[in-house]
Amino acid sequence: MKLWAKVFAVWAAILVVAVLNGALREAMLTPLLGPFAGRLASGIVLCACIFLAAWLAVPWFGPQSAARFWVIGAAWLLATLAFEVGIGLAQGRDFRELFQAYTFEGGNIWPLILVAALVSPPLAARVRGAA
Repeated sequence: MKLWAKVFAVWAAILVVAVLNGALREAMLTPLLGPFAGRLASGIVLCACIFLAAWLAVPWFGPQSAARFWVIGAAWLLATLAFEVGIGLAQGRDFRELFQAYTFEGGNIWPLILVAALVSPPLAARVRGAA
């Protein structure tokens, strides 16, 4: 399998984990912790899952330069942004509503999740001694 197919396969797996994380937040974390703490805890869990996915994927990606791992992170970030905006627009949301998710209001740490998508591949590669 070519590198970019692997990169987007891992991103798709992260997407599935993110959806499951959202379901867990709504079913358990928010009722147990409240909306603010539920969103915060869910965001932290998702950041950890993104890093774990990157850490597990580094050997599968094979030998890559540090710069290439940054490009992989950028690809995950751009794919996430495209997915979120595409879904939001398909649901009839306007850009004002979409950009509201990029604030730190009410326990939301979505901007940090985007940072996690960007930095997890190079950080995981460094931790594993692969770049």
